[in-house]
Amino acid sequence: MRKKKKSPWGVFIAIALAIVVGTLVGTDKTIFGLTWYSIFDLFGTLFIKALMLVVVPLVSSSIITGIARIGNEGAFGRLGAKTFGFYISTSLLAILIGLFFVNLLQPGISESITAQIHKVVETKVEHLDIKVVDIIYSIVPSNVVEAFSNGQMLSLVFFSLLFGYALSKVQTHASTLMGFWQGMFHTMIEITHVIMKVLPLGVFCLVAKVFATTGIESFKPLALFVASVLLGLIVFGFIGLPLFLKFVARVDPILHIKAMGPALITAFSTSSSSATLPITMECVEKRAGVSNKICSLVVPLGTTINMSGSALYECVAAMFVAQAYGIELSFIVQFLVVFLALITSMGVAGIPSGSLVSIIVILKAIGLPAEGIGLFIAVDRILDMCRTTINVFSDSCCAVLVAKSEGEQNVLKATDF
Repeated sequence: MRKKKKSPWGVFIAIALAIVVGTLVGTDKTIFGLTWYSIFDLFGTLFIKALMLVVVPLVSSSIITGIARIGNEGAFGRLGAKTFGFYISTSLLAILIGLFFVNLLQPGISESITAQIHKVVETKVEHLDIKVVDIIYSIVPSNVVEAFSNGQMLSLVFFSLLFGYALSKVQTHASTLMGFWQGMFHTMIEITHVIMKVLPLGVFCLVAKVFATTGIESFKPLALFVASVLLGLIVFGFIGLPLFLKFVARVDPILHIKAMGPALITAFSTSSSSATLPITMECVEKRAGVSNKICSLVVPLGTTINMSGSALYECVAAMFVAQAYGIELSFIVQFLVVFLALITSMGVAGIPSGSLVSIIVILKAIGLPAEGIGLFIAVDRILDMCRTTINVFSDSCCAVLVAKSEGEQNVLKATDF
């Protein structure tokens, strides 16, 4: 049975209502002896806790299964190596572009958002002192169970990468273990779907909580945050990726954009790379002229691990929260954010607002509270539509790059679209 596509209008309406209601009720108005602010805080906090619930099992199972599949040379061989290489290259480029714009515009450095931190977010961060030695120590866990139970994200990522690689090399019981982790991943996706059903309510409470304390002053830093993300996505999607197509694949980028038109429109409207997958594959194979052999490998794998737009967004969001907390963004902190955005983007669920889970991973890894997502969640849905479009376009570009590297001659030869 085909699942009904979820409309984004519920979230947009929730945001609009939250802005109005939060501004009107402020922090003092009450109902049945309770302030509206405390009600917003209660349900907003529960929503964030629900997101945190799936962080460890979702990210670990996604990384383990993704790395295990890539590491299985018998299944992928040369094509797998090329695919993974292109995915890492494009995702890293996207993250660095996002890092440039968030440092240029500095959306989190604002008096209004500083006041918002003191009033809205309960957890305070006075100083963040991250040292190279501390980072190295935190990567390798002495007790993996303790690392998972305490949500030690660097340890979690390291163990998942190591386990996934080792799983691809073992013979005995490999299918059993792979089945377990794939089952875990799909189960966590279903739980995430359940949580996302209350996304409008969670967004309403978090946004209303912000506007109850700061009012319309919240718009300026949010506008700069949106500008940072959109400029990054535009430069990556319409300059970075086309340069790859032009000078590496030696094809016309304009033709490829036209060929991918239906998939890009679907990705924007659904905010789900998973839901767009059938159309993406049809466009890559039938309109862009990539062979079924390469299309059937590269595109589904990209839907799982190649989230370039999401990686860019995660980097900008984490840096925005760090700026808002007044954290000195040293080279070490920024390098850590880039690394985590690259790795955790592989664990992003291909569903609307799936990046929120990975952003929580990054925030926790650099010592910032998960409540920080409340600073930008009001604009997450529209940015989700944009970054999903870039995710799908990046997958298709990688398919073309792999096809051309394999000597295919029919790529983007058709012009009847």
